[in-house]
Amino acid sequence: MTLLTPDNRRPLFAATVNSFRLVLFALLSIGMMVADHRYHQLEAVRNVLATFIYPLQYVIQAPVKARYWLTENLASRTILLTENAELRRKQLFLNAELQKLTSLEAENRRLRTLLESSVNHQGERFLIAELLQVDFDPYRHQILLNRGARHGVHAGQPLLDPQGIIGQISEADALTSRAILITDPNHALPVQIVRTGMRTLALGAGNFQALQLSHILNSDDVRVGDVVVTSGLDGRFPQGYPVATVTQVEFDPTRPFARISARPSAQLDRLREVLLLVTDPADGAAPKAGARIAGPP
Repeated sequence: MTLLTPDNRRPLFAATVNSFRLVLFALLSIGMMVADHRYHQLEAVRNVLATFIYPLQYVIQAPVKARYWLTENLASRTILLTENAELRRKQLFLNAELQKLTSLEAENRRLRTLLESSVNHQGERFLIAELLQVDFDPYRHQILLNRGARHGVHAGQPLLDPQGIIGQISEADALTSRAILITDPNHALPVQIVRTGMRTLALGAGNFQALQLSHILNSDDVRVGDVVVTSGLDGRFPQGYPVATVTQVEFDPTRPFARISARPSAQLDRLREVLLLVTDPADGAAPKAGARIAGPP
């Protein structure tokens, strides 16, 4: 039955579905599924259709993939920036710790050298002290140490490093002490040349790299390279400790004495720790006659 509009020109509703056509298409679909499933006859057709449909699928999935890519990359970048900042902070911390370890290692080597040096002199006791201050006045070669009277330090006590004599304590407070170096212009040290046994005085010249050997006649046998050690005649410095090595000898006929320079054995411009030779304060209270051991000016 068909309902027509008032003018009867067009049907108002479509005709009912043709049952025969429906059954035909259903049978055709079933036949195609059976042929594809059992005999694989439609694989080529399916591949062709998939090829044509792929661009459409790519366009449809592109926004989803773009959103996922942006989310992942932005999150990864944030994580990487955070990790990078944390690693930089840790690197700075480790570099600071490494500097401390390097400094401690160098200090341990110096202390080990000092201890090994003290072992070489059997029967003598030493006290290790660290420098607190250095007098930069070119005419006052003095240092301040972190050991004082409470640690057994007293005036006149000898100072050494692993290479040789440094100087002596000029004054000692309760917790600190001040020492005068052998290169101070007001210091004189009785010494002896090992090769010949000649005795003289090593005078400070105001230079960390030079001492002057006084009262040596032009006729005396002194050569460059001669080793100078303490003579022990002053009552403060034990005998036989290295003091310097002769570097220059000038014989002047117009003068009664030769000009002789020597380089100190100790590295006076690189001191960090020193050895204090433990002695009886009564033994070093005053220099013996003939030895001019001057304190600070």
